[in-house]
Amino acid sequence: MRKLIMTAAAAAVLASGGAAFAAVKHTTGTVKTYDGTAMSLVLDDGSTFTLSKTFKDPGLKAGEKVRVSWDMSGKNKVAEAVKIVK
Repeated sequence: MRKLIMTAAAAAVLASGGAAFAAVKHTTGTVKTYDGTAMSLVLDDGSTFTLSKTFKDPGLKAGEKVRVSWDMSGKNKVAEAVKIVK
């Protein structure tokens, strides 16, 4: 019984390690271009994000400093939230 519990605990620890890599990432930068029709955002450092269908525009415009919360979907960076920072 003790071996079963230890094996299960070890498996749980190893399985949870992958969840850490799925965490949302954050990038701060200045908006280079924003296209609400194409649902895309490009920062001045060249980072390109696809905006989700539920994206709510906080008033983005070129030159605005923002913090982007994003995650990977295939080869695309998908912005889950964009916040204007001062």
